[in-house]
Amino acid sequence: MIITKTPFRMSFFGGGTDMESFFRENGGAVLSTTFDKYCYVNVRHLPRFFDYSTELSYSKTERVTNIDDIQHPAIRNAMKMLDMHEIRLTYEADLPARSGLDLPARSGLGTSSSFAVGMLNAFYALKGKYADKKKLADEAIYLERNLCQEAGGWQDQIAASFGGFNRINFNADGYEVLPVIISPERKKQLNQNLMMFFTGFTRFSSDVQKANAAGKQDKTVQLKEMLALVDDAERVLTDKNADLDDFGRMLDHTWKLKRQTGSAGIDELYAKGVAAGALGGKLLGAGGGGFLVFYVQPERQDAVRLAMRDLMHIPFAFEDGGTRVIHYTPETYEPRNGV
Repeated sequence: MIITKTPFRMSFFGGGTDMESFFRENGGAVLSTTFDKYCYVNVRHLPRFFDYSTELSYSKTERVTNIDDIQHPAIRNAMKMLDMHEIRLTYEADLPARSGLDLPARSGLGTSSSFAVGMLNAFYALKGKYADKKKLADEAIYLERNLCQEAGGWQDQIAASFGGFNRINFNADGYEVLPVIISPERKKQLNQNLMMFFTGFTRFSSDVQKANAAGKQDKTVQLKEMLALVDDAERVLTDKNADLDDFGRMLDHTWKLKRQTGSAGIDELYAKGVAAGALGGKLLGAGGGGFLVFYVQPERQDAVRLAMRDLMHIPFAFEDGGTRVIHYTPETYEPRNGV
C-alpha cells in the first residue's frame, strides 16, 4: 500500500504567462507557494475476490474490469501511461474540490494537478520505482495537457511536485524552479498578512480559460505586464528594506489589470474586503469562484474577517515539502495471464 501527500498551491503573480502558447514565444514566470493543505492518494493492488479488477473512490465510486471503462479521465490515462492494473485508488483532501467526474479539479488551488502529481508518485512507488520531482511535474503536465486535453498552464503541476515558495521561469526550452530567498521573519510576516476565504464554486477553471481565450483574441500586452510584475514582487520579498505592504498593493494592481473573474459576485466580495482594510487580493485560479486571498495588515484583519463573515475563513501556513510518500508497504504482485 502506498499513500502520497501532495500540497495545494497559491499563485500570486504571473498567472497566464505559464501557458505554453505564450511562454514559448515571450517567456513567462510565476511567483507561487505551496501551503499546508494537502490531497492524499492511497493506492494498493486490489485483492482478486471481486468481479471487478479496479476500484476508484473520489467524489464517486467506480468499479470496472476494463481500464477503458474508467470515467475519470486523469486516472484512466495515467493507468494506461504507467501500465497500471488491478488497483484500488482512494482520494481525499483537506480542502474541497469540484464534485463530479472532474473531481479532484478546479478549486483554484491547482487541486487537479496536485492529484495528478500525487497519483503518479503513488503509481511509481507501487511499482517499486523512484520518480524525482521534475519527472513527476513533467509527466503530470503531459497527462493533463496532452492526454486529457485540459486547457491551462504548467505552474500547478510544478508547484505541487517541488513545493515551497518559488519563482518558476518558463521559456522555449521548458522551465526552471528558483526558490525565493527570503528571511524567515519576513516570510512569516507575509504569511500572517494573508487571509484566505472560501467563496463557493461556479464554473470550472478550464471552462473559464476557454471563455477568456474566446473573449480576448490577444492578451499578449496584458500578459507581458503581468510578467513584469513578477520581478517587482520578488524584489519586494527579497529586499529587506522594501515595504512588505507593497506586495499587497501589487496584488490590487494585478486584480484591476486582469478584471477577468466573469462574476459580479466575486468582484463585490473583493470590493467589500478592500473597503474593510485589505490592501489587495487574489482570486486563486482562472476565475469563477473558489478561494479569495487578501493581503491585510494585522490591525485590519478583524474588520476584514467581519466583512467576510458569510464566507469560511481558512487559516494556513506556507510549506516546503512538495509531494511525498508518507506510507510505503511493498506488495507482491503477479499480473494475471494476458495482463
